[in-house]
Amino acid sequence: MNLEMIESAAARLAGRARRTPLLSSPFLDALAGRRVLIKPECLQHTGSFKFRGGWAAVSALSESQRARGVITCSSGNHAQGVASAARAHGVPAVILMPSDAPALKIANTRALGAEVVLYDRARDDREAICARLKEERGLHFISAYDNAEVVAGQGSVGLEIAEQAAEAGVRRAEVLVPCGGGGLGAGVALALEARAPQMRVRTVEPEGFDDTARSLASGQIEANPRATGSICDAILTPAPGALTFPVLRRLAGPGLAVSDDEALRAMAAAFARLKIVAEPGGAVALAAALFRRQDLDGEALIVVITGGNVDGAVFARALERFGTGE
Repeated sequence: MNLEMIESAAARLAGRARRTPLLSSPFLDALAGRRVLIKPECLQHTGSFKFRGGWAAVSALSESQRARGVITCSSGNHAQGVASAARAHGVPAVILMPSDAPALKIANTRALGAEVVLYDRARDDREAICARLKEERGLHFISAYDNAEVVAGQGSVGLEIAEQAAEAGVRRAEVLVPCGGGGLGAGVALALEARAPQMRVRTVEPEGFDDTARSLASGQIEANPRATGSICDAILTPAPGALTFPVLRRLAGPGLAVSDDEALRAMAAAFARLKIVAEPGGAVALAAALFRRQDLDGEALIVVITGGNVDGAVFARALERFGTGE
């Protein structure tokens, strides 16, 4: 993975992906104690930044790979990104999704034309099921993060951040990124290394599922002890990616973790102050900006809200938190 791959992916995404803005709110600045610029990838096609990586990966396939079809594993956002790109390219898609994924994500993935195969996140071996289906049907596997083209597509977020932050007069900042397997963090870090070297990526995860933060601290890949137990379904992964972790180890600062309640409060703040809808996993970076002030450096933060695919009941729980210190 390198800048050339990211630029190539960005070129294929031109006219396809939305160039999401950088938003701001004096209320959020006051809560964070510094200037905060929000990159709302919840406004991206399919409601998540994952559209970028899905399109980049599918558009890079050979004709023979497209004819075979693709398979991936996802709790919903990567699923929708791959399904959308596959439909646009006429590629059959099989998506392995946990049965406890938000109903909205499962329904949307099916509506985009993909075949959805459900599994039990706590009891079933996802990798074994995926490997069996891949072998039986001759499908091409697209990892949600351990795929160079996916990471390159996510890196287009970093290219936009570098340009938009410069336009806003911000050249030095910590860039807070929700983190599952690390594809977005790695892609953004590589883009910023070349285009905005005074900016530093900080990964943010749910408490109890902070495998990347622990891995960055130890210098080696650490796994999560469990697979379920947080509302931040979009970023619950077993461990950092083998492809992405070396990039994060070299370029990212210490990882951060926030509670589920703080993620819900950040969702409420995003809706109240920016009028945008964030899902729990997509809001953890904003939660870190608001509630981990002491762990952050500098006068400016750039926060990526990665997705907005949230069930109504969970969003209602978030709105109940408004006014509780945001």
